Amino acid sequence: MDKVLILLAGYPATGKSTFCKRLLERHPGIPVVAPDDIKEQVWDEFGYDDAEEKAALELRVWEIYYARIEGLMQTGVTVVSDYPFSEKQRPSLARLVEKYGYRCMTVRFVGNLDAIYQRSLARDLSQGRHLGHLMNHYHKGDHLDDRMQADALVTPQILRERCIGKGYGTFCMGDLIEVDATDIVSVDHDAIVDRIEELAANGHTEK
Repeated sequence: MDKVLILLAGYPATGKSTFCKRLLERHPGIPVVAPDDIKEQVWDEFGYDDAEEKAALELRVWEIYYARIEGLMQTGVTVVSDYPFSEKQRPSLARLVEKYGYRCMTVRFVGNLDAIYQRSLARDLSQGRHLGHLMNHYHKGDHLDDRMQADALVTPQILRERCIGKGYGTFCMGDLIEVDATDIVSVDHDAIVDRIEELAANGHTEK
């Protein structure tokens, strides 16, 4: 596969990162650019004291993200990106896809929001989750034993507003592969990779 942008989109906590690992097992060496990874790097480097400072850093995150995507597109390689994309990202991504003559595919992970919220909460409460995702004030080295006390913890209402209101479950660029990730264990990762390969081979793109 050359000059393909694969967007792993849809709801949070639906196994996008797990699928990405399977994709890379079949296609090793494809670069992955994930906004959340950039966020965590920026939060650790600069820190923030309130929601306004966090929002300001977010602008820097997206500047870095699009610059990395463009740098890779300049080389013509296939690129994978993992994020709950919304219409906010469409104009910049569409511009890059057109500028560099890329194909685009969207693998959209959706499912029952009640089940997905339980996974999202468990992930957030794990000490392995970067604390910056849960706080309106953060500096590298901060620790919170009881993560239920985090001041920006996602509630079921917030998750629903993001998924439905921001269009996480409807976002699509190019060819669409939709995955029901209500039960992550039942997701057939190999079948998804097969479909990606099929679409890449036949050259078909739906806008």
